[in-house]
Order: sequence, then structure tokens, then C-alpha cells
Amino acid sequence: MTIKRCDWVTDEEIYIKYHDEEWGVPKHDDRELFEMLVLESFQAGLSWITILKKRENFRIAFDEFDYTKIAKYDEYKIEELRKNKDIIRHKGKISAAINNSKIFMEIQEEFGSFDNYIWGFTNRDIIKAEFKTESELSKTISKDLKKRGMKFVGPVIIYSYLESIGIINNHQENCFLFSK
Repeated sequence: MTIKRCDWVTDEEIYIKYHDEEWGVPKHDDRELFEMLVLESFQAGLSWITILKKRENFRIAFDEFDYTKIAKYDEYKIEELRKNKDIIRHKGKISAAINNSKIFMEIQEEFGSFDNYIWGFTNRDIIKAEFKTESELSKTISKDLKKRGMKFVGPVIIYSYLESIGIINNHQENCFLFSK
């Protein structure tokens, strides 16, 4: 018997594993929330499979997404990242990850955790099956993050981010994970 998945899932094992085990699953650990924010910002203009295939390299290059370390990256580290052929070497996205790590920590300080901040937009409720590329929620969060100084956090990126961390569960009706 063939398992039915969302239409966007290819037969690549890494994609299947991401879909089946992560996408749409609520995340509350701040390190995981930061990792997905960084990966989604690097995905802008690229395919998600490209990011998934480079994910482990990103983890190594970005100190396991330890935002306290990333916030301290200097010009030497930026240049090292720009030369790393195993990640996306876009200078603006690298700079955004560093910048966003600092703002991430400011949000943690203000709200007690980034989890409290991001899930507070829905009162910890999960939004099911919208099937959009952006929404009023993603526009609101994007606007707030930009106001705080974050970069590469437009409404489409934030919508994808909300899907990746489980605030929005967009599994299709024919997908075996739809009812969860």
C-alpha cells in the first residue's frame, strides 16, 4: 500500500523524512525555532530541497544554530562562511542570520522565550489547511519582526516558517498526516 503525502513531496528520502517527521509538527524549543528561521531565510529564491540537502552543512558552519555564538560572528567568520561551498554563500543572508540572532535574543528577553513570542500570535493555536503562500498572520509577524530590525523575514518567508514550526499545518486532505 502506498502512503499518500502532500503533492509537493518528491521521492527523495530527505524530503519524505522532512515531510513525515518535521513539517507541520509544533516546535517550541528556541534553538529549533531559530534554526528554522535561519534556514527559511536562506531558502528565499531557492528550492526547499536545496536547503534540506545542505542542512547538516549549515549546522556545522553555524555552530549548531547557537544564536549566542552567531551573534558574535566577526568579519573573519563572515568571510569563512562566504567561502564555504557547502552552504548558501549569499552575503546578505549570512549578515541577516547574524543580525537576526541578536534580535532573536532581544525578543527572548522581552517575552521570556522566542516560543512565547511566536506562538503568542495565535494564542498557541494551530491553524489548519490554509494553502496559501502568505496570510494576514504572516504579514503581521513579518511587519513586527522587520520593525524590530530583522532581515529576510518577508510575509512569504514567514508563512513558510510558520508551516515549518507547526503553527500552520497545511497537510493536504489526501495526505496521511492531514488529520493530525
